Amino acid sequence: MESAIPLHLETPRTRHKRVPDDYQPPYPSFVARYKPALSRVVMAYFGLQYGGTPPAAATQALADIAGRFAAEGGPSHWDRARYVDQAGYENVVSVAYWDDIANFDKWFGPAREAWTGTQPEGIGTFIEVLRPIVARHETLFSSLGRPEGVAVIAQGMSGEVQEHAYWGGMRDRIPLSQTDPMSPGGNPELIRDGARLRVQAHDNLCLIRSGQDWSDTETSERKLYLDDVEPVLREGMDFLRDEGFGIGCYANRYMRVLAAGGDASEKSYGQSWWKSLAALERWAESHPTHVKIFGAAMKYLSTLGPSAKLRLYHEVTVAAADEQFFEYLNCHAKTGMLAAVETVAA
Repeated sequence: MESAIPLHLETPRTRHKRVPDDYQPPYPSFVARYKPALSRVVMAYFGLQYGGTPPAAATQALADIAGRFAAEGGPSHWDRARYVDQAGYENVVSVAYWDDIANFDKWFGPAREAWTGTQPEGIGTFIEVLRPIVARHETLFSSLGRPEGVAVIAQGMSGEVQEHAYWGGMRDRIPLSQTDPMSPGGNPELIRDGARLRVQAHDNLCLIRSGQDWSDTETSERKLYLDDVEPVLREGMDFLRDEGFGIGCYANRYMRVLAAGGDASEKSYGQSWWKSLAALERWAESHPTHVKIFGAAMKYLSTLGPSAKLRLYHEVTVAAADEQFFEYLNCHAKTGMLAAVETVAA
């Protein structure tokens, strides 16, 4: 049994874990392991938004950003997903990950200018970037063999880890939690730069990407997931999208991952911005929508036991104020972190 926190990031604790040292989790889970020399990663969300039928500008923009990803200095991994937001707009989000900050910095300037520097016809565009030190970040996987998201750029995966399957495990897997409560500071502010709108959030903003992959499931398990679990998950995701601000969720997207050709895959993920890790923890531990999700998932897993082929994962970051960048062009007022600014201003 390993600690989720790698040895080179362990430090004498001033804040204790939620479980004793001899805790034994009831089932195995794993975390991504980066090279010890890696100090920082980049996760960059390039979003495109439109109403109704996709305009030609949308197709061109998606091809352009894919080309830029493939160019020198581009990300080590990227994927693409889509969803319909609370205002009824289609959104396509290309998420890219770097393990080389210098490459990202050289690449980002021209890419940013191309994505949010001009007013495209019929579409909105946005960029949401975190570049956290690895001590502010954690991952969790239910199985090995198919890393997702930021874990694709890691050196590999751990063995079975101790810090999971209890409330508080998410915090305990973040190395900084050994000494820091990671409390939020300040309120989001809007900065106008011509037609572009930037949001300056606050210290210890929290991001979660939490995914599901049912592509390996067979007929009966797929039916069980799609009939009994996914609708409950969607209900919780819709709650966070539409009413989450009251509990500290600035914005939530429940997205379907797209295959290389653009068709929907059998993968999805929820991605949300939270005022704090504590707010995310409170929703997970006690809110009726998540209690319902948790109950459906536990019933599913207890029914299938070790034969379950559903794959689950997440990545959680608590970012410092200087590790964040949010920019929007021609997007509606409830897009991403704009929703936080609009609500605060109201």
